[in-house]
Amino acid sequence: MTTPKQGNRVPDGCLIGADNGCFAKGGKGYPGDDRWFDWLDSRVDRHGPDRFAFAVAPDVPFDAEGTLRKSLPHLGRIRELGIPAAFAAQDGCDALGIPWDDFDVLFLAGSCGRGTPNWKIGPVAERLSREARERGMWVHMGRVNSLERLRIAEWFGCRSADGTYIAYGPDKNLPKVLRWSDELHRTPSLFGG
Repeated sequence: MTTPKQGNRVPDGCLIGADNGCFAKGGKGYPGDDRWFDWLDSRVDRHGPDRFAFAVAPDVPFDAEGTLRKSLPHLGRIRELGIPAAFAAQDGCDALGIPWDDFDVLFLAGSCGRGTPNWKIGPVAERLSREARERGMWVHMGRVNSLERLRIAEWFGCRSADGTYIAYGPDKNLPKVLRWSDELHRTPSLFGG
């Protein structure tokens, strides 16, 4: 995952998830619509569209109505760059109607953490994930910083996940995350998945 203000180096050969920075530091990571799109366009020029797993349309964290209003104009622009457009699902987005035909990747955003509802790991997010998979879409879960959350993402059918766990102690935490991944691949599923 990379955003305009992170400055992450993109390793050769990996798929790129381009986020928008709207969540970071209360939205201070988002440079604005035009600058964000210019950044995304320059990344596609630099790396080529085939390197992108998705780009997340600008959203309003924890606000389904605001996200729908902010994302819709950008989803088609992302697709015009030749890369999959991701829609950030937020608490309550199912009640407003999901614009399934306008995006390619369901990005599970929404609340889940200290003092907030667990929408992102709850039944609505699971149902939306399964519907997205039935539609042939990629599903991604954001803010996955524990083995428990990684297991939930796998159970929901997510093809990818991201989090900041490694950033806060790479020498200690990268080996843990690699063990989590190994454990997911070694532990048989109760349902044979």
